[in-house]
Amino acid sequence: MNRTDETLDALFNGRVALYQSRAGYRFSLDTLLLAHFVAVKRSETIIDLGTGNGVIPLFLAHLHPTTKVTGVELQTAMVERARRNVELNERERQIRIIGGDVRAVKQLGAAASFDVVVCNPPYRKPGSGRISANDEKQIARHEMAGNLADFLCAGSFLLRTKGRLAIVYPAVRLIDLLAAMRQARIEPKRLRMVYSRPSVEASLVLAEGIKDGKSGVKVSAPLVIYRRGKKYTGEVASMIAGSNKPVSGFGSRV
Repeated sequence: MNRTDETLDALFNGRVALYQSRAGYRFSLDTLLLAHFVAVKRSETIIDLGTGNGVIPLFLAHLHPTTKVTGVELQTAMVERARRNVELNERERQIRIIGGDVRAVKQLGAAASFDVVVCNPPYRKPGSGRISANDEKQIARHEMAGNLADFLCAGSFLLRTKGRLAIVYPAVRLIDLLAAMRQARIEPKRLRMVYSRPSVEASLVLAEGIKDGKSGVKVSAPLVIYRRGKKYTGEVASMIAGSNKPVSGFGSRV
């Protein structure tokens, strides 16, 4: 049963359920885009750095039923909520949630122990922009408990050679992202720019790199979120549904 300080939300047309804090961190569309962007092969092991409520592991477990997913989260309350979300969706055999700090990566797992790393790291520097009074939102949005380099270095340590790291980040910081990926021995191999509408500048970038990979990057066709008003494009609507069938809404309250 959900608590008064939480909501229980249904995703993928009700096939995934998620407890979220009413006042604290709530996942946004970029996590869904990342889960669909990352390339995953059968039976691979995946780790999500900064998993929050466990939403990306739940999405990946649904999309790739043969994989094993580990979610890492620093904040104790969110670790507890993520574990309840795993139990709620009966994914205990597929998903493991651990408490930990990406800045102490050797405590999270052995070197070269994962095939895929995903992360949606905080991207605002401390003191920049409006800082929320809520601790969950602060740490999720601002680089107060780990910056981009910390997440990429942790990912590089955990990845096997030729393993893949996928990340979503603000488009305005694209150069910072690519430089930091190379510094962490993650060679950028695939990029996709995300636009809220066709006529505006890109807001996000989805990037995937290979540990110790060769140079050469593919830039995919742009991903547009809305077509008219607040109607999702067919591609995004299919992602929201967790299938190829277009829909017009994003989640619903259970």
